[in-house]
Amino acid sequence: MTVNSIGVISMFYARPFTREHFDCFARMKRAGADVVELLVPEPGELDLKETRAAIADAGLSCVLAARVNLTRDLASSDAGAHKAGIAYLETCVDVASALGADIVGGPLYGAPLVFAGRAPAPVDESERKRRIDAIVTGLTQASRRASDAGILFGVEPLNRFETDICNTTKHALEIVGRVANPAVGVMLDTFHMNMEEFDLAGAIRQAGSKLVHFQANENNRSFVGSGHIDWPAVARALRDVSYRGPIVLEPFRRSDERAGTPLAQWRAPTENEDEPLAASIAFLKAALAFAGRTA
Repeated sequence: MTVNSIGVISMFYARPFTREHFDCFARMKRAGADVVELLVPEPGELDLKETRAAIADAGLSCVLAARVNLTRDLASSDAGAHKAGIAYLETCVDVASALGADIVGGPLYGAPLVFAGRAPAPVDESERKRRIDAIVTGLTQASRRASDAGILFGVEPLNRFETDICNTTKHALEIVGRVANPAVGVMLDTFHMNMEEFDLAGAIRQAGSKLVHFQANENNRSFVGSGHIDWPAVARALRDVSYRGPIVLEPFRRSDERAGTPLAQWRAPTENEDEPLAASIAFLKAALAFAGRTA
């Protein structure tokens, strides 16, 4: 038995995820999932009361993944975009409360790169400090709403091609440390860690008690167990820091291997993938169970 809830992100099935996809909740459960990670719904995508009931009826719990963009960006020098970034995170708290979720994770600091069509560019020291100060100010304000509601924010480092703000566990810990609110912790994703960390297990241990959410993804973002991530080492590190939170799979399918097909592009499923998902969840649960047995 594992102590962690294991689950899958909603966009594995559909994006946007709407009422017509509620049957996927039962499929998740049959594949061995305990939790669904929903992208924070945009206005009109989901009825929150109805969605909460559907998730509960399937025997699942829920966590949320925030969606930032350049119009709601804590790091922005534009006062309107910065303010909108704070308002968005506060809205995420309200949505989490309505859905019965207790975690909102993701690149909460903003500053998206490739997915916002923005190329990375060098910044001088004053601009670097301004960005971090703006992020800390924004997260500090939004975290008050989160704390009052009993919601945790998870600050997620992304790889260097997706953000130029927070790429490593150390970066996330710096931001979280400056915010200094227990409602703000670190979220880690092994796909990004595989690109940016010197040692995945060491980075998990570095996060320690600040780790509030975890995504388990292969080096190529395929199904867990199909790549070269050292899952026993990851599982032992999670055990060593006494991580008891959810672990969510976020596989991006590779259905077209022709040269010139962009791998960063999200693709809808073209076939039923319940079986490999179930195998991945079972694989991960086994790694976690053996980590406990070898403690």
